[in-house]
Amino acid sequence: MTHTKTKTAKNLKRAALALGMSLAMSAAFAQYAGPSSVPAMTVKQLLDTGKDDQHATLRGFLVSHDGGEHYTFADDTGRMKVEIDAKHFPPGVKIDDKVRVEISGEFDKDLVGNKAELDVKRLSLAG
Repeated sequence: MTHTKTKTAKNLKRAALALGMSLAMSAAFAQYAGPSSVPAMTVKQLLDTGKDDQHATLRGFLVSHDGGEHYTFADDTGRMKVEIDAKHFPPGVKIDDKVRVEISGEFDKDLVGNKAELDVKRLSLAG
C-alpha cells in the first residue's frame, strides 16, 4: 500500500513539473503586438505584386484547415494558402472561419510553378 502511495506522489510531482514547464514555455512564445512598419495588404495585392521573401500582413479569415500546418486564408479580394505552426495560435482561443484574424509572415513565391504561400510568423485576432 505504501509503495502505491509513493508511486502516486511521484507521478503527481512529475505532472506538476510538466505543467510548470509548459506554462513557462507558453510565456516564452509571447509576441510583439504593437505597430508594424509592414503595412496590411489584401490577398489580391500580395498575389499580384508580392516578391519572394517579402514580409506581409493580411487581415481576413482562416476558411479551412488543409492538413498539418496548411490552411486556406481569405479576405474580400481572394484566397491563398498559408502555413501556420501551432505555436503561433493564441492559447485558449477558438479560431474558426468566422473569427477575423491578422496574420504576418514571409511570402514564398515559386516563380516556376506559380505557387504562392504565406509562411505565418504571427497570428492575432483582428478587431
